[in-house]
Amino acid sequence: MFDISKIRIVEDFPKPGIKFFDITTVLNDVESFQELFQALLERARALQPDVIVALEARGYFFSPALALALNIPFVPLRKKGKLPYKTFAEQYNLEYGQETIEVHQDAVKPHQRILVFDDILATGGTAAAAARLMQHFNPEKIDFLFLMELSFLNGKAQIADFHTESLIVV
Repeated sequence: MFDISKIRIVEDFPKPGIKFFDITTVLNDVESFQELFQALLERARALQPDVIVALEARGYFFSPALALALNIPFVPLRKKGKLPYKTFAEQYNLEYGQETIEVHQDAVKPHQRILVFDDILATGGTAAAAARLMQHFNPEKIDFLFLMELSFLNGKAQIADFHTESLIVV
């Protein structure tokens, strides 16, 4: 079982009252990084996705490598204005503001099994926006995989219609 104490908790970041779970400490520890990656890969493989979609920016720490290990495409979801081609966009609320994410309109083929990955499921706003974006592609199914779920924020309720797995639940 992964030692959660290896994840640094930063109080009052990015604003007062927010508790930020900093996974860079795990990325700097090769053994922990490998342990988490292998556990995520096992879960991702079991879901049998055709494509992995990940949220900017911390979702990118694991997802391209997961896609390569599974021999499937990786699709980045980016913040508004960062993608150069035609996009679909969705706005959502964070614990500390509002944001928009986009995806290229040709990034996913219709009827694919999509695995959406992000590092942390908090309030669920980002995940729900990702689900709405993926609906544009008429997928066979959408699954979610998270490194960590902050269950006290009840974000899972926002994506209750989808299969969701979290490696660590706090």
